[in-house]
Amino acid sequence: MSTANKILVYIDGTEQSVTAAQYAICLASDSRAELLALYVINTRAMEDLLKAQIFLQNEQVEYERDMEADAERYLNYVNELALKKGISISKHSARGSVHKEIDKLVKDEGVDLLVMGELSRIRSRRDEFYDESERAMRSVPCSVLIVKDEDAVYDRYEALV
Repeated sequence: MSTANKILVYIDGTEQSVTAAQYAICLASDSRAELLALYVINTRAMEDLLKAQIFLQNEQVEYERDMEADAERYLNYVNELALKKGISISKHSARGSVHKEIDKLVKDEGVDLLVMGELSRIRSRRDEFYDESERAMRSVPCSVLIVKDEDAVYDRYEALV
């Protein structure tokens, strides 16, 4: 099996996604693959909060601004991690449903490997249905790598020259 030519790492602001980014940087270094990072501002979740009257309209606007700032901050952080190891990264930010935006970028860019952090524990069938990361993992047309073992990944990333 050949190595990946285009790797997409999904960043969601969790420690698991940062670990996935470190692993993706190692993979890109080893295989000389093009590396992309995606952060999705989950507007679907915001709409659900508004419908449930957890948010008022003006609170939604403020929350969206906070989410946009988070996207920029995390993508810049991952970019710094990559640059420290001599890897360039193409940063992407999108708005919408997480699984749909991941699937769209995978198809648009011809990605052949999606790298994701460890999925959160599913507490119920309903959670499983609504877990956007899980839906993305199941729907993309490329291979998916779920990164675990934060300590081993950190050691491998730090050893990269």
